Amino acid sequence: MARKNLLAGLMDQDDATDMPAYPVRGASKTMIRSIDELAKQAEKLMEGETVVEIDPDAVEGSFVTDRMEDDGEQYQELLRAMQERGQDSPILVRPHPEKDGRYQIVFGHRRVRVAREIGRPVRAIVKALDDRTHVIAQGQENSARANLTFIERAAFARRLDDLGYDRETIKAALSANAASVSKMMSVTERIPADVIAQIGSASAVGRERWVELSLLMGKAGNLLKAKAILADESVRVPDSNTRFNSVLAGLKTTAKRVTKSVASGSTWTPADKSVSAQIKSGNNGFSLSLKARNAAKFGKFLTDHLDELYERFAKNEDKS
Repeated sequence: MARKNLLAGLMDQDDATDMPAYPVRGASKTMIRSIDELAKQAEKLMEGETVVEIDPDAVEGSFVTDRMEDDGEQYQELLRAMQERGQDSPILVRPHPEKDGRYQIVFGHRRVRVAREIGRPVRAIVKALDDRTHVIAQGQENSARANLTFIERAAFARRLDDLGYDRETIKAALSANAASVSKMMSVTERIPADVIAQIGSASAVGRERWVELSLLMGKAGNLLKAKAILADESVRVPDSNTRFNSVLAGLKTTAKRVTKSVASGSTWTPADKSVSAQIKSGNNGFSLSLKARNAAKFGKFLTDHLDELYERFAKNEDKS
């Protein structure tokens, strides 16, 4: 079934019933209107556009990746479908910005891969698009398919940010509001890209569990622990959901382990029993608690003479 209006809906039109999920004000409204115009022009250009056949070996991937894995079963289903009835819908490519005679995928990576695997030309629409339009169209197509996982969308947002695109462009590309994009960015700030890549797309894991993992990853020492968990042979399994669960469970278990210092306690009382001192000493500190009639006075005396007492302590340390 042919796909219509491939670039339509990059943003809602001014007279549309559905409104963007985020507030439209000032510069944002101006930007949205400009993308609206772009979408309208693209829609007109796509109507009746000629579909051509291209050698898949002449087609290169997008300059910003969106998928982390090859989808396994879904890819095999697409492979069987294209073997049986051919390619139903064309992909969208643009002339390669740096290489004559070659093309760059805007969307349709898996269809290109299948065409290459079964030895058939890939059916494509060729459009000259600038980088910004490219990423918006790519992101919108992903949103339309609605099968990218949260972390794939978050990683896509991070790549766009690293490439210098502003938040408005990222929101448009992901069809997401400001709060959602902020969540994505915070997760990819706390969890390094190499750890995300080792875990994988984790199709069964939603936003809140990735946020939970990212908060654990932000604690001192947990990055090394996460990498150690992923390096364990028992965790190196094909299923990315299992890898995610292993890391999350490992860090949560670590977080529950409270390292208790070996504390020793003693008391001291003078002959007149006017002061009672409770002393606690451990690996991480020392405390002295005073009670009874002269507790306040003796405490002030100690406080007033701390410099002198510490100087005596330091001299004794030097002699030892």
